[in-house]
Amino acid sequence: MIKVHPTAILLGDVQLEEDVEIGPFCLLEGSIRIGKGTKLGARVSIKGRVQIGEDCKIYDGVIIGEEPQHLKYQGEDTEVIIGNRVLIREYATIHRGTPFGTGKTIIEDDVMLMAYTHVAHDCVVKRGAIMANCATLGGHVEVGEYAFIGGLSAVHQWARVGDYAMVGGVSGVSLDVPPFTRASGQHAHLYGINTVGLERRGFSKETINVLKKAYRILFRSGLLRKEAIEKVLSEFPDSPEVKKLVEFLQSSKRGVARDAGKG
Repeated sequence: MIKVHPTAILLGDVQLEEDVEIGPFCLLEGSIRIGKGTKLGARVSIKGRVQIGEDCKIYDGVIIGEEPQHLKYQGEDTEVIIGNRVLIREYATIHRGTPFGTGKTIIEDDVMLMAYTHVAHDCVVKRGAIMANCATLGGHVEVGEYAFIGGLSAVHQWARVGDYAMVGGVSGVSLDVPPFTRASGQHAHLYGINTVGLERRGFSKETINVLKKAYRILFRSGLLRKEAIEKVLSEFPDSPEVKKLVEFLQSSKRGVARDAGKG
């Protein structure tokens, strides 16, 4: 059974699946698809071409699909895609993509966006990632699976935060943060492996120890990056996590955050 509050306004091609609930004073305007079981609180605004999956919960005041904050955007047909079981807390904003990027802003399954977070145009927030209160992503940012972005932190446009990485609160991320690591600071530096986060996600002690050894070689050995990569691949040839870490470093375009040098 679909429940739409009488004060809500639906304009355009809006399609709602079973058990969707639309709260008071919501505005849905555009080509919008909302999957079954998803619930919208009060005063939620959804505009443009937006696809939202199943069993999501979207709290009061959220804005999804508004025009991107890009000076060259001229109303092109771009979109927002949101997966299943996504939690979007109060007053978060998610802007549609641009023709200067992928044309899509994507939030994958099981993501949590806390209050006042902002996901800019053409971003990808991957499965299980969490953004704490007031965390902000510039355009074209990629946040990896089960990564955590601390409150009041900002990620520069085109930067990446790798899988299972953790960015501390009140941090500024201008360079890529590799998977499995933790970073913080006004100009964020690396502080080793995200041990607690990996333990919580079920990584074995053996895997975590291998990542710690690989991190020391890559960031604290004094070797050139190419030499350090060759060394970790030769010492840990059977570790998929080390391979993922190396591939991330090799694919970086903005450059990778440096180690803080804390030993």
